[in-house]
Amino acid sequence: MMCGGREDKQLYSEDTIEQSLNLFKRVVDGIVIPISELRGSESTAELFKALSSNKKRIAPLFTDCQKLFSLMSTLISKIDTSDTVTNTLEFAASRLIFMETAHTEKDSVLDTQKFDSLRLVAMDMLSQIFLLNPAQRQGIFDEILTSLEKLPLGKRARTFKLVDGNSIQPVSALIMRLVQTSAGKVDDARGNKTTQSPDGKDEDGVGAPSGFSSIQFSIRDEEHAAAQHSTAIQELVAVASPLMDTARRNASYVVNFIVNRALKSTKSGDTPYRNLLDLFVEDFTSCLDNPDWPAAELLLRLLMAMMIKLVEGDKTGVPAKNMALELLGIMGAAISRLRGHVRKTASALDARDAGDLGMFLSDLAAAALELKSRPEHMIAWSGPYRATLEYLESRFSEDPHLSSAISYIISDWASKLCVGYDSLEDGFEERDQDLGRLAYRLREMINDRRWLANEFSFKVVSLGQARLSYSITLLRSQLCESFSMILNLLLGSMASDQPTVRSKSLKSINQVLETDPSILDGDSVVIQLILRCSNDSSTQVRDSALGLIGKCIGMRPVLEEKMTGTVVDRFIDTGPGVRKRAMKLAKDIYLRNNNKVVRSAIASGLLHRVQDPEESVRDLARQVIEEIWFSPFHNGENSAVSQISLAEHVALMVQTVKQGNITNVLDKVLQNLLAPESKTAQASLQVCTKLVASMFDLVDNLDSEDPSIPSGLDALRVLMIFAKADASLFTFEQLRLLKPHITSIKTSEDLAVSRAVVVIYRRVLPQLSSAHAQFLAEVRQALLPAVSSVARLLLDDIVACLWIISTLLESSQHLARLAVSSLMPMQKLRITSQSQHLDERSIRQFERYSLIIGMVGKHCDLDSEHEIFKSKFPKWSGTSVPQLMVNVVVPFAAQSQPLEVRKAALDSVGLVCQSWPRNYVSANVYTIFQQVFDEQAPTLEAMILRSFKEFLLTEEKRSEQASEAPTINGNKSEKKRELTVIGGTNYDDVASATTHRFLAQIIRVATSTQDDHAFLAVEVLASINRQGLVHPKETGVTFITLETSSNPRISELAFLEHKALHAKHETVVEREYVKAIQSAFAYQRDIAKDPRGATANPFAPKLQLMMEVLKISKSKNRQKFLEKLCAQIDFDVARLDIAEELPPHVQYSRFLVENVAFFEYITIGELHSIVSSMEKLVTSTGATVAQAIESEVFRVRVDNLDANPAVEGGETHAIPQQHSQPDVDIRRLRQFAAGSMVLLALWEARTYLRRLYNMGTSRREAKGKSQAKDLNKPPTKVQGVTGEKLWDEIATIMTALTSRDRMMETCKAFVELMTVDKEFLVQEDDDEMNGGAEDPATPGANDYDEDQADEPSTAGRGRKRKAGPGTGNGNTPGGRKKRARSSSQPRKRGRPRKQSNDAPDADGEFDEGDWM
Repeated sequence: MMCGGREDKQLYSEDTIEQSLNLFKRVVDGIVIPISELRGSESTAELFKALSSNKKRIAPLFTDCQKLFSLMSTLISKIDTSDTVTNTLEFAASRLIFMETAHTEKDSVLDTQKFDSLRLVAMDMLSQIFLLNPAQRQGIFDEILTSLEKLPLGKRARTFKLVDGNSIQPVSALIMRLVQTSAGKVDDARGNKTTQSPDGKDEDGVGAPSGFSSIQFSIRDEEHAAAQHSTAIQELVAVASPLMDTARRNASYVVNFIVNRALKSTKSGDTPYRNLLDLFVEDFTSCLDNPDWPAAELLLRLLMAMMIKLVEGDKTGVPAKNMALELLGIMGAAISRLRGHVRKTASALDARDAGDLGMFLSDLAAAALELKSRPEHMIAWSGPYRATLEYLESRFSEDPHLSSAISYIISDWASKLCVGYDSLEDGFEERDQDLGRLAYRLREMINDRRWLANEFSFKVVSLGQARLSYSITLLRSQLCESFSMILNLLLGSMASDQPTVRSKSLKSINQVLETDPSILDGDSVVIQLILRCSNDSSTQVRDSALGLIGKCIGMRPVLEEKMTGTVVDRFIDTGPGVRKRAMKLAKDIYLRNNNKVVRSAIASGLLHRVQDPEESVRDLARQVIEEIWFSPFHNGENSAVSQISLAEHVALMVQTVKQGNITNVLDKVLQNLLAPESKTAQASLQVCTKLVASMFDLVDNLDSEDPSIPSGLDALRVLMIFAKADASLFTFEQLRLLKPHITSIKTSEDLAVSRAVVVIYRRVLPQLSSAHAQFLAEVRQALLPAVSSVARLLLDDIVACLWIISTLLESSQHLARLAVSSLMPMQKLRITSQSQHLDERSIRQFERYSLIIGMVGKHCDLDSEHEIFKSKFPKWSGTSVPQLMVNVVVPFAAQSQPLEVRKAALDSVGLVCQSWPRNYVSANVYTIFQQVFDEQAPTLEAMILRSFKEFLLTEEKRSEQASEAPTINGNKSEKKRELTVIGGTNYDDVASATTHRFLAQIIRVATSTQDDHAFLAVEVLASINRQGLVHPKETGVTFITLETSSNPRISELAFLEHKALHAKHETVVEREYVKAIQSAFAYQRDIAKDPRGATANPFAPKLQLMMEVLKISKSKNRQKFLEKLCAQIDFDVARLDIAEELPPHVQYSRFLVENVAFFEYITIGELHSIVSSMEKLVTSTGATVAQAIESEVFRVRVDNLDANPAVEGGETHAIPQQHSQPDVDIRRLRQFAAGSMVLLALWEARTYLRRLYNMGTSRREAKGKSQAKDLNKPPTKVQGVTGEKLWDEIATIMTALTSRDRMMETCKAFVELMTVDKEFLVQEDDDEMNGGAEDPATPGANDYDEDQADEPSTAGRGRKRKAGPGTGNGNTPGGRKKRARSSSQPRKRGRPRKQSNDAPDADGEFDEGDWM
């Protein structure tokens, strides 16, 4: 009855209201809230089940509760209730809004929609209380903001439905509604309850405007307002400004609260404010173009201002900047989306609606988009504000909550009018009169919301016109006009010095681009910045830039040509993820683009990635090559169009192979593609057969000046690759077509063509049969004459072809006669060489004969023709032709022969032994090999190593094939028997014996230089390692040593082999790590000529690859390794060898220290372990060294200090000022200086690590035991800390032995490090304010002990730790600072004594203030 709207007023008892309120409160507290929070957990499962079965009985109770609450909301809007009632309703509404409901329906007793409906009614209640009780507004905002932590963050977060179908958080809608309500007029009777300060704010800080009854208006009608337009504007300002100021203050209060808490939390942290901020911004941007929620623009505008301030702030942290950039990206995208909507709607409206409003809005939208709209048009009486208001008024009867939006828009319109009036030029009286009338109307509309509907009528405004009108007003708001500023900030952040900031700005730019690609048009600076970021030093930034490049090309295909080069360049990026993203992007470009140059560049780059060190990258490269080169032709069409497409593709393949060094790579790709285990093997075989057939059409092409037309030679080179991959791709007829190219091979000018044909024959001829005997005989007849004159490479293929033909024709006499014809002259040359030196002609003959013998021995099995050889060598009684060849050639490798002859002889013997390995263990062979290694002649060693390499690689392949081959025809037992002998191949005993015999020599060659000769030896070692021919420790040390090589081929191969060794034999290899580190240091010192432990620009430890391998191990094992590494630095000062200019142990220690300093640590536990080890070493060894220096160099004695202490101002001096240098033995002084250098360098590295990883510079800061889970987390580096200072500091320390003065200074600096608290000195001025507490960083032997007897605190230069028999490890001068007695004399203020400027600071002269 009280809410029925009766005109006659009656008195009712407040008991009725209180009874209803008590009933509602009991239902909410006793039923609604408990049921909403009830879950089907173990403890409440039975209750949950019982209630769920009776949900139909419970549901009406919720409906009635909702109706009652709705009636009460209406009641307080009509009846002035007591504060008790209002406060109770406010509290109940807050509880219902933030009640915890289930995330899924199955976890809730009732449908979650029941709770959502009750929550909406509670929002209405709170809005009503907020509107009618300005005194309680602060409390309402505080209650909402402090309850935000209770909000859900999942799918259940957004349950408030908007009219356009979108959903937002209910609390987002509530906040916007309250801000909009703040811009409306408060009823005078209720508004007077607010206690206000003189500046218009209530006592709690949230603004609430007072009523306007106290304002006396002089303007009474429109004509009066037109005549006195200035006065009308002033009166409107007096009414509208307080309202907008109040709304702005309330919005600012909300924004500040949420942002400040978001800055202190993370997305994965315990508090949800960071995630909530994202949700709020997304909700506000969803409502930005919705006229029902005009407060969204104000809230976003204030958020934008705060975010811009964070981005531009010099002292803003990286996480805060990232947050700001992310939110600015969301807002920028929303503005961009709004601009696109206006552009599209305006053009559509113009086309279909010829009415005055449509035409006006269309023209105004075009001007507003360019920020050229005139103020008088924007605020016109029949302009966009009026159209928006008329639309809202037409819906008010359906949705009474629109009253807040109407009030806000009216106040905003009035505010814009006041600002616009002041900005317009004088002299336009008619315009000013119109503005005066408008000011009067707006004033009346503010005082009476129904005034507009009562006084004026307007044409019906459609939804499209209304949204366009409102969007136009937004385009000229401060938020949208700041779009260019937001964009510039995002672009500017792409050049930030922080990688994460650059990455975040790229992602934010991406959001803006998705909504408005037009910013890429023309000579866009965005493109240049994105391309620059693609070459950034940070992997994260490069990855983000590539993603953005893909988006740019998708939006503007015309940019493809400009950006493709950048994408291909990223194929060789250091980050595997970047390489993979680039390849995927390039694949899309390739399939879209028909430009041969672009396609060729992409294909070439992809083929090179097939050899990538990362397996996932290799697999992706092979997959992409298959998808772009072979998959498009899997359909098997033979149409004319398909043939043309195939011919073009062949030309592209030929061009790609010609331009890039990818022959071996394409070979592997084709083998994988055609392998039986490949899913597309059959389809790919058909495609490759077509490609080969198409290439034969190009074989006779002559060279052309047009690079797009492939020559015959180019086609043959590609056919050669296909022949190596699979010989079955070729037909006999195709082989016949190639025969003319070898008929004149001996005189052919183009040997490249001849070689290509011979290689194809070598691969394909084995699949022919004796049915092609005539063809084979013709080929043999053409090839045999060329043996005597062709180059080595072609001779290899020719002899191989001749042997294949001989095998097919079952006739090898031709080759036997060829071998005999070469051996006979060599025998004569041998006899001649015994009596005289060979002349130049004889040497050339021998080189040719030996090469022929080597090739024949390598490819042919002529034992069946041994009778031919016996007829020419009657004294030969054996049956092995290869052994005969070796016996004839080996004598020419003797030391007495010329170098050219020895080189040719070793080459020939090596070729024969590759195929007939038993000769390696012949005494005459291994003796001559040993002789060569003893001579250490690189050119001769290379011949032997090349032979070893080919033999071992052949054995590897044979072993792999044996292990993979299936068992057939009952050979299982034989196969098993073979595999039980080492690798299961015939020559394992030879390989093992030869390896053990020459291993030391091979290692010597590998570690003596860094050139190709060394790399050849490393390849041999790698093959030995892969076959397990020697114990892992034999090669492990060498590989770890070679990992530090500056030759990337050597270091990469050594790394791969070390990694494989570690994975298989971790325990064995780990025992050799200390020895390996010593070997690596010697290698760097003697071979690389750089004994430092790292390389600069950027700083990288030389043992970096070793640490990469150790990532396979457990963290505990890595910690043990680091501790052993640190223990290597320890020394006995009395035994230091100081004979050299820079003592060996000092150099070795510097090598270790610099490695430790620049290692990339995987876990916090490892970092703590190494820092602790460093500190303990300085504490223990350093104490002994410092005490010896004090007693022997500076003559400091404990008894002297006790008898005659130098005290001034409460200071005890560690080192008395010496007027003359003490007479110290120079050898002893050099030992002390060398020890001090090692420990000072170690302490510098320790301090650097602590600062780099934000561990503090004091040991006490790390004393608290971290939880195990924290120790396994990766450490985080502090931005801006570089290794340059450490690098320079260590370099300076290493100059300490240059003179006696420098040695004395270094000793003094080290003693001060051990005895004086430098950090105590720096903080001295603050000690009195902090109660004298300090945190020393001087290493002390008793740092882990409890405090001992108290002693007075000292001042000035710092604290002196006296040496005594009871301190530390055997009279160490270190020790913890003693606390002062309560009765001790207060520390005197004053200037401390000056210290020597030459002594380096204990912490590297680091200005701590810069890092606080």
